[in-house]
Amino acid sequence: MSVSINHQTYYMIAEACAIAGTNRNTLLRWIREGRFPDVKTRDRNGWRLFGAADVERLRCEVNKLEQIEKA
Repeated sequence: MSVSINHQTYYMIAEACAIAGTNRNTLLRWIREGRFPDVKTRDRNGWRLFGAADVERLRCEVNKLEQIEKA
């Protein structure tokens, strides 16, 4: 379920992972390991909100991994 704040769309972690083609647990591990930067925007419950740029950066990271696996 996307959220709109100041005319900008943000995605919850499950949506961002679905769009990028990865798993939620994988993303959380990447954040813990420092492989993917944690987002700065959070909702009032403290849950991560991913902007379009964050989702695109995640998609690039997933594509980079897929290309390495194919080689």
